[in-house]
Amino acid sequence: MTTPTPDAAEPFSFDILKEMARTLAASPYVPQDIPDADVLEEVDYDEHNQISFRPEDTLFQDQGNASPVQMFFPGKFFKSPVRIFTLQDGLAHEVNFALDMFDIPSGNPAEGLTNTHGFAGFRVMDAETKLDWMAFLGASYWRTSGYSGQFGLSVRGLALDTAINGPEEFPLFTRFWLEPAENGDLTAYALMESPRATGAYRIQSHRDNGVIQQVSASVYLRGDVERLGIAPLTSMFWYGKNSRFLAADWRPEIHDSDGLQILTGSGEQIWRPLNNPPHTMVNTFQAPNVQGFGLMQRERDFVQYQDDGVFYEKRASVWVAPEGDWGDGNVSLVELRTDDEIHDNIVAFWQPNGPAAAGNSYDFAYKLTWLEDSPATTDAARFIATRVGVGGNPGQVRPEDTVKVVCDFDGHTLTGFGRGDGVTVIASASGAVVGNESVYPVVGQDYWRAMFDIDFSAVAEGDDTPIDVRMYVAREGSAETETLLLQFFPSQLRKLLAAAA
Repeated sequence: MTTPTPDAAEPFSFDILKEMARTLAASPYVPQDIPDADVLEEVDYDEHNQISFRPEDTLFQDQGNASPVQMFFPGKFFKSPVRIFTLQDGLAHEVNFALDMFDIPSGNPAEGLTNTHGFAGFRVMDAETKLDWMAFLGASYWRTSGYSGQFGLSVRGLALDTAINGPEEFPLFTRFWLEPAENGDLTAYALMESPRATGAYRIQSHRDNGVIQQVSASVYLRGDVERLGIAPLTSMFWYGKNSRFLAADWRPEIHDSDGLQILTGSGEQIWRPLNNPPHTMVNTFQAPNVQGFGLMQRERDFVQYQDDGVFYEKRASVWVAPEGDWGDGNVSLVELRTDDEIHDNIVAFWQPNGPAAAGNSYDFAYKLTWLEDSPATTDAARFIATRVGVGGNPGQVRPEDTVKVVCDFDGHTLTGFGRGDGVTVIASASGAVVGNESVYPVVGQDYWRAMFDIDFSAVAEGDDTPIDVRMYVAREGSAETETLLLQFFPSQLRKLLAAAA
């Protein structure tokens, strides 16, 4: 059994970690040495899954409600060595990597690895059930089991030049200091390193009908960054109600998240259903002094997924709530084209205004909540479903190049009202014409429905300039719903109409 020894102890604090990151940023980047890289290349997905951590070497086990921790073995997709320390009373003890901490099947190429490597990351378990509830594995990624025990989207420490021409840079968490609490909470301190940035992170995790995390970070830039992403969220969206026609899979919907929610500094609440675009898209939403943003999973009905293997309806919604004024900036949404559920193709993050230049430093703190829904509360009615179909009216000749958009919302602000009570749809579309609007309470249900047509016949064949739609429902001039933002592509809409013809 591997046990940290007192003679290996070194003083540690968050201030010490920040000074370490600041000092590293002042020197040229030195890439990590990766021992036995040729061996790790052979430890692919299947071979990696055959390797298990030996229970007797678990950290913090049999310490009451403290959350036990087990380390991950390195492999083809996790080559960079990660050093792990335990932390108690301000003293850090390193947990040295050793092959005999793992059960490696005979014949697995991992047998050829030396003891000079490091771990790939770690997982955190419940003291009683021994089920995982958090994991750090790869680059600066981490995930939790959220409110339902079901892992879904990931978060990252930092995003550097996502969807910019040229390769994206993925900073690495190279060292962790783990401090358990008697009640099962865990604080993870992490050193981040990359060619253009270093960082010191403190991630305090607590479970309460979900996972609540307090993140504090200091980031120092070694080089210029064109697109600096703070508090990045990474998810998967293949298709949903608004894009069912894009996939031939038998399941009705497949996604870890179905929309981006933003609460601006002025209090406006924005809902942007996610897309699977024909090509990479980056959209920015100006939000000075943003109060929060997150990737949400609003559809919670199993019937809408029909997947009893991965349970998409149980995936957590992750909300970022800045602490303090983050100043001027925008929430950026990156959407990549995908044709399968195995690819993360959605990224959302905060991007501060102004150049992110070498020598800049950033201090920021925020709360991450991994819950069923956003903790942000407003008076606006929420959109719960968006569908797209053939435009026009039943029994009449359907107009060419026209689709109908149908938006359901919870309608709690319109209780007691109905058709003819001054409730109206306020909608506009870039490069297209909006018409045929209507809004009404759905008979026999507790929600409302807003409908309108988009005529994009003026868009020439071959022109795939996005059609941006902005819509909300008002009564007597006052907004009653979130602001719904939609983005459509003429090529995809024509595919939908051709399939219906």
